[in-house]
Amino acid sequence: MSDTHIKQSEHPTHTKLSFDDFKAIVIADYHIAVESRFVSLLGRKEVLTGKAKFGVFGDGKELAQIAMAKVFQLGDWRSGYYRDQTFMFAAGIVSVYQFFSQLYAHPDVEADPSSAGRQMNSHFATRMLTPDGNWVDQTLMKNAASDISTTGGQMPRLLGFGLASKMYRNNPELVDMGNFSNNGNEVAFGTVGNASTSEGVFFEAVNAAGVRQIPVVISIWDDGYGISVSNEVQTTKADISEVLKGFQRDEHGEGFEIFKVKGWDYPGLCETYETAARISREQHIPVLIHVTEMTQPQGHSSSGSHERYKSKERLAWEEEYDCNAKMRAWMIESSIADEDELVVIERAIKDRVRTEQRRAWADYNKTLKKEVDEAIGLLAKIQNETAQLLLNELKSLTEPSLKEVYSTVRRVFRLLRDVQTEEKSMLLSWYKQQQEINRDRYNSRLFTDTAESPRYVPAIPAEYRTDGKPVDGREVLNACFDANFARDARVVAFGEDVGKIGDVNQGFAGLQAKYGEHRIFDTGIREAAIIGQGMGLAMRGLRPIAEIQYLDYLVYGLTVLTDDLASLSYRTKGGQKAPLIIRTRGHRLEGIWHSGSPMSMILGSMRGIHVCVPRNMTQAAGMYNTLLRSDEPALVIECLNGYRLKERMPVNVGEFTVPLGHAEVVRAGRDVTVVSYGSTLRVVQEASAELENLGISIEIVDPQTLQPFDEKHLCAQSLSKTNKLLVVDEDVPGGASAFILQQILETQNGYYHLDGQPRTLTAAAHRPPYGSDGDYFSKPSADDVIEAVYAIMHEANPSKFPALFS
Repeated sequence: MSDTHIKQSEHPTHTKLSFDDFKAIVIADYHIAVESRFVSLLGRKEVLTGKAKFGVFGDGKELAQIAMAKVFQLGDWRSGYYRDQTFMFAAGIVSVYQFFSQLYAHPDVEADPSSAGRQMNSHFATRMLTPDGNWVDQTLMKNAASDISTTGGQMPRLLGFGLASKMYRNNPELVDMGNFSNNGNEVAFGTVGNASTSEGVFFEAVNAAGVRQIPVVISIWDDGYGISVSNEVQTTKADISEVLKGFQRDEHGEGFEIFKVKGWDYPGLCETYETAARISREQHIPVLIHVTEMTQPQGHSSSGSHERYKSKERLAWEEEYDCNAKMRAWMIESSIADEDELVVIERAIKDRVRTEQRRAWADYNKTLKKEVDEAIGLLAKIQNETAQLLLNELKSLTEPSLKEVYSTVRRVFRLLRDVQTEEKSMLLSWYKQQQEINRDRYNSRLFTDTAESPRYVPAIPAEYRTDGKPVDGREVLNACFDANFARDARVVAFGEDVGKIGDVNQGFAGLQAKYGEHRIFDTGIREAAIIGQGMGLAMRGLRPIAEIQYLDYLVYGLTVLTDDLASLSYRTKGGQKAPLIIRTRGHRLEGIWHSGSPMSMILGSMRGIHVCVPRNMTQAAGMYNTLLRSDEPALVIECLNGYRLKERMPVNVGEFTVPLGHAEVVRAGRDVTVVSYGSTLRVVQEASAELENLGISIEIVDPQTLQPFDEKHLCAQSLSKTNKLLVVDEDVPGGASAFILQQILETQNGYYHLDGQPRTLTAAAHRPPYGSDGDYFSKPSADDVIEAVYAIMHEANPSKFPALFS
């Protein structure tokens, strides 16, 4: 396109269709629009009558989504949000029965394939994995990434979905990846609400898509509001496509193709989407469609009323410009259908929707009723007056929930705590059996747990030449990455400064020249986009390593990590996976922004992602080798001050593996168990020599990974020998050290081995000031370790170890 003006849609001529064919298409589309609207209306009623807990619906967006579905092909991807129900119906991905099953939180993957009742309604997903966790053929299905509620959060991963098409088209080494791409012809469709375009992740994604010319079609559903906040408050000029005019393709062909079309204009929408999808698919460029003048007839969700913040004039306008009403009027005016014909169609659709809703509700209750009846039958056999009162309360409920059933059973156990009868034993046996079922329903699949899980990667020790010379740690990493890029064409790496200079610490030095810019490349400073891009690539069968330059900057991508990547397996009950590796570096260096160890933030927000904390680059290399042979996401935090420390180069540098969750005793001792990791572990090792001179022998345990943590309970085994514990790390007081204590004392029952108070030695509560002195006074030093260990021994034997500062 040579001009820089936003394209306004024009109506198609339909010259290639007979009138009868055209009429059949339009009426079929109207069927879908009416069906989806009635689903929304009925769904809200189900929430307000108490059958469902919350409802969010896509009414007012029907026609645009039908137009998008028309051009959505097998192999394409959708990264959308909770307004897209009409698209899912029109694309044949979700049925009305499945929609209502999710609304009722049916915990069965057949009833709710998107999430097995784990997500609120309208959070859709296709099942990309077989029951045993293998990839299905993505080219034979219409793919939808699992939705998230965070506004704009669907945008970062969209980059990866689109970039994968570009990689599959341009990299001949990937020709055998036919289950993931048909020569890169797939388009990634993103949908976002107009208010969400105010989010930083939206602008990051749009900018990145334009830079790399990624084949995405981004639809902005613009109904004028973000809950109660109007466009005038949300967006400059109250018009996002006006704001984005600078992204419009220029005479050099770089940038976005941008369209603007009204949400009630059925012919214009169909033409716009047909044109947009064709351009993006054929030319591999990004396209943005701003769909304006949409409505939201029921307001934002079942939790509120839009009459509270919309004027009478606005409400009247929305009624007049309701897209379904406008389409209906257009059909009558165009002689496609008359009033009587449409009334018959609408009644039949309403009847069918009600039938499917009732079927979903009946099946949901059928699942519960079996357990209710079993519990009631077992409780009825218990001869206790109070237990019978509880039973009668349960029986009086019209439709008891699982919560009410199991709460009653557990209250009975408390009541009968000192009674042993056969009836109680029968109830207890049933309860334990059902707890396993409920764990699968509600607590399973934090990780995919397939045969390709990291836990099943064979442990292969590093091998060394007897005459091998020490090298910089960065050289070990470089050799590891080199070997893995040569071994597997799916491996790609990207991030700030990763490509041309091989990252700021030279882990990828020389590899872009060797393997090409399509596999190792630079990105701009956009952490959320980097992580989202990696997630999308991983979901499309590639093996990305996304680099965040410093651990301190991980926070800028944390929303993608915690809301999307970490919960992906869980919220789809193992239906989707993204084996992304996030590489970063942290712990000790210099200053507030380059010496971060926010491990408690990571541990608290990233459950569902492995957290690897190698003490040196050899251990890091072994972890990368493990992760690149498995299928679960991980964060690897390298030691910032370790790249130039000398290490031996393994002969099998691309083959040896470090198992996740396996701790290692790096120094045997008898007096105190010291648990540490990363850079601080080297400080502990430094302190051990002087402690030995003081007559104290410490045993140093390196957990190596914090998620999972020491699955073989090496820490507790050490504690059973020393009976004393010190945890040393660089997080804030009560941060990761508290997590480690919980794992050792509670999970591993280490509490029973203690003969004194367990202690922690951490960084100060503030971030470290600049310079070596700042580091010394704010992070654990060898002196601090020596004194902390000595204090433990003083408490145990004050005569042998007199106080140091008395």
